Amino acid sequence: MNTCYKKDEWLIVEEGFHPELNRESESIFSLGNGYMGQRANFEERYTGDSLLGSYMAGVYYPDKTRVGWWKNGYPEYFAKVLNAPKWIGIDVMVNKKPVDLATSKILSFTRTLNMKEGYLERSFRIAVSRNKVIECIARRFLSMSQPDTGIIKYSVRSVDFAGAIEFNVYIDSDIRNEDANYGKKFWREVTRLAGMGEGVIITRTLKTDFHVATGMCYELFRDQKVQPVRPSVVSRDNYVSNTFSAVIKPGHELTVIKYVSVLSSLNNTKENLMSDVKKRLCDISSEGYEKLFAAHKKEWKRIWDASDVVIKGDIAAQQAIRFNIFQLNQTYTGKDERLNIGPKGFTGEKYGGSTYWDTEAFALPFFLKTADQKVSRNLLLYRYKHLKESIKNAVKLGFKDGAALYPMVTMNGEECHNEWEITFEEIHRNGAIAFAIYNYIRHTGDKDYMADYGLEVLIGISRFWCQRATWSDDKKKYVILGVTGPNEYENNVNNNWYTNTIAVWTLGYTIENLKSLKKRSPARYSELTGRTNFDFDSETGQWQKIIDNMHLPYYEAENVFLQQDGFLDKEIKTAASIPSEERPINQHWSWDRILRSCFIKQADVLQGLYVFEDKYDTETIKRNFDFYEPLTVHESSLSACIHSILASRIGNIEKAYELYLRTARLDLDDYNNEVGDGCHITSMAGTWLAIVEGFGGMRIHNDMVKIDPLIPQKWESYSFHARFRGILFEVMVTHHEVIISNLSDKVLDVIVSGKEFQVEGGSKKSITKM
Repeated sequence: MNTCYKKDEWLIVEEGFHPELNRESESIFSLGNGYMGQRANFEERYTGDSLLGSYMAGVYYPDKTRVGWWKNGYPEYFAKVLNAPKWIGIDVMVNKKPVDLATSKILSFTRTLNMKEGYLERSFRIAVSRNKVIECIARRFLSMSQPDTGIIKYSVRSVDFAGAIEFNVYIDSDIRNEDANYGKKFWREVTRLAGMGEGVIITRTLKTDFHVATGMCYELFRDQKVQPVRPSVVSRDNYVSNTFSAVIKPGHELTVIKYVSVLSSLNNTKENLMSDVKKRLCDISSEGYEKLFAAHKKEWKRIWDASDVVIKGDIAAQQAIRFNIFQLNQTYTGKDERLNIGPKGFTGEKYGGSTYWDTEAFALPFFLKTADQKVSRNLLLYRYKHLKESIKNAVKLGFKDGAALYPMVTMNGEECHNEWEITFEEIHRNGAIAFAIYNYIRHTGDKDYMADYGLEVLIGISRFWCQRATWSDDKKKYVILGVTGPNEYENNVNNNWYTNTIAVWTLGYTIENLKSLKKRSPARYSELTGRTNFDFDSETGQWQKIIDNMHLPYYEAENVFLQQDGFLDKEIKTAASIPSEERPINQHWSWDRILRSCFIKQADVLQGLYVFEDKYDTETIKRNFDFYEPLTVHESSLSACIHSILASRIGNIEKAYELYLRTARLDLDDYNNEVGDGCHITSMAGTWLAIVEGFGGMRIHNDMVKIDPLIPQKWESYSFHARFRGILFEVMVTHHEVIISNLSDKVLDVIVSGKEFQVEGGSKKSITKM
């Protein structure tokens, strides 16, 4: 575990430079605004270990799949969000010697992420010529109000040094992805422009032909007064720069403000990129740093006013939840239905930045409760627009007649993951997408979505489940063979309980909504069935047989659902028996050993009990929790949050709190020794759910908000914001009362600990806990 960051309610602070942890800090201190993102790489030269990362949402490259043995049906590529042109560069020279924290004599170093206002600041003092001292302070932000804009304010203050300071402000497009399968570069320069005070490079991606224009301009200040600059201009392949110098004296300061605009052909015509980016640079530099920063802070205030969680009495828990909320909101804003959420967001290259089932299972519930309805709707529309590709994915594997298999990993709807056990076996992702439609409608009441989009997706998914299930003469049941459930430490198993359960639910939910649409709107029903060539009687008749006769493994002796057929053939022992020096096991054990063990990577049966909680009583959930949690190593970022929610559900507040801290501080404390690859963005939504659905007990029940709160003993109080059908409200929980504040105009109907209340718009209600 890494605990080098100072605990603070609104800040992440690294005091002292730790080069051995630099990659980890580059992930933790990353910035984004939904449109683009930037790891916390240094502006000035750094020759130490670093993972450079600048990313553009939706801009990707189909890197050729690299496998040892090609199998029929393998995707031809693994899509990757690209490390884009480096725009942060500001090299600093002192008396012709570069400032480089890998070689300089560092006297002090502080790196701070301000989550409240959305900026990264770094300050350090170094000894320069004859042990004289300068201090550098760099602040950057990616504008939440003007998403194509990045701003850097880089200051050099002299403590007791007198001499020349040289700045080299540049853009570099000669970059590569560290995870490139064959070491290739993915960009080619199209054109560039370099002039006094400005620079632009336009690049394009190979194969996908996305064009990106990265432009810069800047200002120089001495002690807050603008200074004229006559730079030396450099223009060469993939590089443009302006170099200039100024004399500094003790007690004085030089400041460069670098304005950057990054435009892509996703939103601008290729032919106009140069003129468009030059206009944007003119516009943002005319506004100036202070106005741009004020607008950026205002947007972050709006976000925090609707999504903040306040915890009193536990600063580690408070810092962690705000870090998670911050990363989620800077990763996805919901403004563009073509975009989605990668598991690492804008913080690293791992997983390629593509869309996984994590979005529907974890991120969507967060945005449903914290953002405007259109945000979660756009996440669903992303999948709807990929339905045709999902049908093609199924055809490649031998399915037919409109069956749809949504990809495990995708950018454009086409499957692009190259691990067999994931690509072809982890089919439960189809169920997560179906459940997301249900979850969206029960939260928003947007029934038109079902008729216009959702039902067509459900038909495709249900056709897949129908063809994927087979009749077993031996069991006299339908079975689903050769799958991997959410627990990826079990591959190619038969009858994974979670997969079979969500398949049955999807078939039933689709039938229910077909009947409802036929009754409510016969014309729309007829149009839909005609467009999909759907025969209600024959297709739903087969679906119902599967629903009524699906094999769901069960362990009679313990009275629990069995993870899959054959699970009890394993030697059952607890995760506590694993020596600490062998954890995490995925970094110490062979894959063969992991597959033969009983140890669970993440919630599997418990994932199903969480999703379909209404079907099971507390005792059933408790029996399964007590059986499976001791076997779980929580080496998936998606595990601890689900366990925490269920621990709250069964009243085990101590275990819920323990698992909450693990999921909330997974990256800040680097539990699994992997944050150098990037943060776990989608699991951060599960952390938020561990508070709101776990401790807060918030559910949607019979078109009403239901609250059954618990509070950890250590906490004095906690509060959270949530939305339900256009109503924004706040729930505060103490050890003695629950206070519901309605922040909207409409009346909120709410059930608290089993009793119904009405909270008028703009009012609050205090309810004494029994």
